[in-house]
Formats: sequence, structure tokens, C-alpha cells
Amino acid sequence: METRIEDPRSTDVAALLQGHLDFCHSVTPPERVFALDVEKLRRLGVTLFGARESGELVGVAALKLLSPTHAELKSMHVISNHRGAGIGDRLIAHLVEFGRNSGIERISLETSPDPAFLPARRLYSKHGFAECGAFADYSAGPTSVFMSLVI
Repeated sequence: METRIEDPRSTDVAALLQGHLDFCHSVTPPERVFALDVEKLRRLGVTLFGARESGELVGVAALKLLSPTHAELKSMHVISNHRGAGIGDRLIAHLVEFGRNSGIERISLETSPDPAFLPARRLYSKHGFAECGAFADYSAGPTSVFMSLVI
């Protein structure tokens, strides 16, 4: 398994990201979907990582800088036929190491309370993320769960 920085415009990366957006829109009201599209993932301060198995892209996750010491985990998605194989664990570990090496002291995230996101919330909790209040430009609401990890 290789984890590396990816270009969101790459064909396989863009397809996986579109699948992530489609999933988010299928279970969350449109005004509360905060997943980033390809263009937003290309912005300064956002680094997208891909997990590849024998060259095949099987998962992605991004870090978006909020300040010099605070980043947000964005666009985490593992393709369905590879879930449960530890790819999410590997992506989170990679993001935390990258963040720590970049001077990040806290990584936060916004996710959904919908049952479809329960495996993701369990994964985040397993890695030490704890529920917290809204951060950055988010506002609290019934369709958001906020979590944070001090690294």
C-alpha cells in the first residue's frame, strides 16, 4: 500500500471524489454538504492524499489548513470493496504524521450524524478524535458532528 499526494484532477482521483460527493448528497441536505469538489481540493492550503494498492486508487483524504497550527480533515473516502481493510486507518495515520511534521497541532473535522457515517465516526474515535463544538466557519446544526484531535 502506498500513500502519496494526489492531483484531484487525475481521472481516477476525480472519479473517486465524485463518488464521495454523490454519497454525501444521498444522505445529507444539500445546504449541509461540506465535502470539497475537485476545484476546491486544488486550492492553496489543501493537500490531497491517495492510498493506492498495486497502483489502484482505493481511498483519499485531505488536509485543509485553517491556521498555521490547525487543519481540517476533508474528503475522506475509501471505495466500498476495500472498506474494513485498514485503509482508513492508514490514511488517518498518514495525515496525522504529515500534519505533525508541518507544525499542525490540531486536526478537526465535520461529519454527519446519519447512520451511514457511523463507520467513519467510529474510525475517527478509534484514532483519538473527540466530539467538539463547531469550528472555523461552521455552525452547529442537527446534520453535523464536529470532532477534533490534538496532535
